[in-house]
Amino acid sequence: MIDFFDRAIPDANLQGNKGANLVVMTGLDLPVPPGFVIPIAVFKEYQQTGQLPLAEIEAALKSLAKKTGKVFGKDPSPKEQALYVSVRSSAPVSMPGMMDTVLNLKDRAEIMAAIERIFSSWNNARAIEYRRLNNISPELGTAAVVQAMVFGNRNERSGTGVVFSRNPTTGEPGLFGEYLAKAQGEDIVSGQRTPSPVKLLQQDMPAIYAELEEKVEALEAHFREMQDIEFTVEDGRLFILQTRSGKRSGQAAIRIAVDLSKEGLISREEAILRVRPDDLKAVLYKRIESPEKYTPAARGLNAAPGAAFGRVVFHPIDAVAYAKKNEKVILVRIETSPDDIQGISAADGILTSRGGLTSHAAIVTRAMGKPCVCGCEALKIDLKKELFEVNGRVIRKGEIITVDGTTGAVYLQALPLVESEVTREFSEVLSWADEFREMGVWANADTPEMVVQALKFGAEGVGLCRTERQFNTPERLVLIREFIMAEDARARTEAIKNLEKLQKEDFAAIFAAMKGKPVIVRLLDLPLHEFLPREEETADPKVRQKIRDLEEVNPMLGHRGVRVGISYPEIYCMQIDSIVEARELTGANVGIMIPQVITVQELLIIKQYCRSLNVRFGVMIETVRACMRAGKLAQEADFFSFGTNDLTQATFSFSREDAEKKFLTTYLEKGILQDNPFAVIDVKGVGRLMQTAIEWGRKEKPDLNVGVCGEHAGEPRSIRFFHNIGVTYLSVSAFKIPVARLVAAQVEIEQAKK
Repeated sequence: MIDFFDRAIPDANLQGNKGANLVVMTGLDLPVPPGFVIPIAVFKEYQQTGQLPLAEIEAALKSLAKKTGKVFGKDPSPKEQALYVSVRSSAPVSMPGMMDTVLNLKDRAEIMAAIERIFSSWNNARAIEYRRLNNISPELGTAAVVQAMVFGNRNERSGTGVVFSRNPTTGEPGLFGEYLAKAQGEDIVSGQRTPSPVKLLQQDMPAIYAELEEKVEALEAHFREMQDIEFTVEDGRLFILQTRSGKRSGQAAIRIAVDLSKEGLISREEAILRVRPDDLKAVLYKRIESPEKYTPAARGLNAAPGAAFGRVVFHPIDAVAYAKKNEKVILVRIETSPDDIQGISAADGILTSRGGLTSHAAIVTRAMGKPCVCGCEALKIDLKKELFEVNGRVIRKGEIITVDGTTGAVYLQALPLVESEVTREFSEVLSWADEFREMGVWANADTPEMVVQALKFGAEGVGLCRTERQFNTPERLVLIREFIMAEDARARTEAIKNLEKLQKEDFAAIFAAMKGKPVIVRLLDLPLHEFLPREEETADPKVRQKIRDLEEVNPMLGHRGVRVGISYPEIYCMQIDSIVEARELTGANVGIMIPQVITVQELLIIKQYCRSLNVRFGVMIETVRACMRAGKLAQEADFFSFGTNDLTQATFSFSREDAEKKFLTTYLEKGILQDNPFAVIDVKGVGRLMQTAIEWGRKEKPDLNVGVCGEHAGEPRSIRFFHNIGVTYLSVSAFKIPVARLVAAQVEIEQAKK
């Protein structure tokens, strides 16, 4: 057993996070109720044998009673006081509310049963689900903390509260939290009672409030991190029960990292490493467009920022069921509990009628980045009838509402949402990241509007400008269909002239919007039949026959990409001429990328279409054969760009759509695959092909630029792998640019530390 007062070395792997922090606080001479830690090793032994080291625990309890001057396990005499203890879990990684807590224990039998209960709760359903959602290993285990009770419900000069050293929603410095007079801690965290702002304590007991501020400041300075602190006031005396790094919104995480660096508590490198990709995503979450136009039906506490709308459900199981059907869902509860974790994870937003800013719902949703409104007391919820009433309106299961976790407002309709504006700290931390990263971060963008958005988020170029989307407007479809329906080369040439002018205008607008930054344009990739209507949608016999002629058994492995350019040279010639002319008009830095290449002969043929000798040509590496012929391709190509979506399909022989619908979930559940290979790069298969292709390509051309423009380019684990194999730049959708910038810097900093 590890006594807090033994000046033990704090070790979260031995004592768990809570226990280690209690050891630290005791060492800092903070007012911590005495207690001891039953280490994780005992938990693991208990798992094997089902036995506790009873003698050692009893000895620790006797020592604890002696320290407090109280008696344990028997009725006290008139001159004595009874010792009550609590037992709490203490895992190496914070898992708030997922395991059990037992309070007010007064004899040996109760304490031993409570320890067994805490150890058993490591494998309760909610803890297992929380670990799965947060990638926490089930092998870690938990310690147990046994601590003398202090009573916030003793008298009028008593109370309990939870405070943060900074606002967990905004990151603003200063004491932030809640307080309940004449209450125990569980009254707050359970959501059973809605507390008051902690400023109430300043009014009632100003000296205690000042002492609390001092202790909170000391803890933040020691841990160099925003702290989440539980405290109790017993008969006018302050006790600190627990501290841990506070859960926070993405916006708060970014501001806190920046502020701590500016305050000298952490370095810029540490600040960058502390910001998670999910924090950046949370800042970019949607908000209500023009909220002043709408009147909320009710208001609660703004527990987790962002806005969401969806169908009302009242039970977690329904949230999961709706989500599986891709329905947006708002989970409405009187209060959430740790058992609701699956439903919270599945929902788009959370609304509760009870609970405060430190309730279970608030803490969990902030960590997940989901909008949440708590303590909306105007709601009268009937879980059995699956409805709630507010201001005379009855809302039943399945009806749509909107919740705004930034303001606490609730609306009884679906409201239009827009993307949020980035904060100064958001831009600042990314500018710091840019100082450390080596990999370029470019954008996938097909229109001037997309370019403007990408530049706003810091794109250094466009690594993938798709051209097929430019044919999708009605007037463009008419022209491309004329080309497809033409009966000979001459007719095709005439038809394509009408498209050339429009294509040149498109490219000129995109190049101008990029303001001199590089642009890589991919030539047409889609099969031609994609531009024709479905056979049942047209009565024209010629069109119907053409549809049949172009029909393919497996079109994504068929007549597409460079194969179309070779079969119908007019279309690639038109695109190349349009690109070159637009470049000459704008002075842009342009490269042309050829999709679906399998051999250098294809590249040579397409190069011949170009009248200008001053054009950079590259290949999109998305076939296995291109990887195997990378050395030969590098002799003629100016750059490579991996299309990892198609390369993954080709490597696995999976159709993505069919795999995800039919069997991929089963493969993941059974552990056949560790990750969805379309979400996280398959390092052992696709990754090895990429690594081989880069090595062979650079043997022929040492300065070969290599990009990645598939979805994996915006996924953090994949980015780390791409860095390690020598990828030059990433090309991602606009809203993934901040993540790519951050992770590219983090991997540089992490490697520099090794």
